[in-house]
Amino acid sequence: MLRLTESLRRQGSEAFRDTLKDELESLANGSLPLDKGCSRGGYADDREIAVTILDVTQGDRFIRARVGVFFSEVVAGCSCGDDPLTESAYCEMEVAIDKESAEAEFMVISE
Repeated sequence: MLRLTESLRRQGSEAFRDTLKDELESLANGSLPLDKGCSRGGYADDREIAVTILDVTQGDRFIRARVGVFFSEVVAGCSCGDDPLTESAYCEMEVAIDKESAEAEFMVISE
C-alpha cells in the first residue's frame, strides 16, 4: 500500500494541498488506478500526469481528498494508420489517507 507521509505531516496547514499534489505527481508509474478512468477502452499512460486538488475533508480517521488527474490514454485497435492513438484523458478520484499510518487508498469516482 502507498504511503503519503509528507501529506499527512502537513495536514491542516496551508501547504497540504501543494504537498499532496506533489506527492501524487511523483508516484511511480502504475501506482494510481488510472486504467479505471479511461473512457475510450484504452489503457493509461501515466508517465506524465497533472493533479488538481478539488476538495479536502477531515474525518476522525481519514483525510479525504477529491482530485482531478490529467493523463494520456492509449487507444489501440482502431485500424487507423496512426494506431495506437494517444489522447488526453481526465478522471476524478478520491484519495483517503489514514491519519495514523499515512496509507492511501484510491477510488476513481468519474471518468
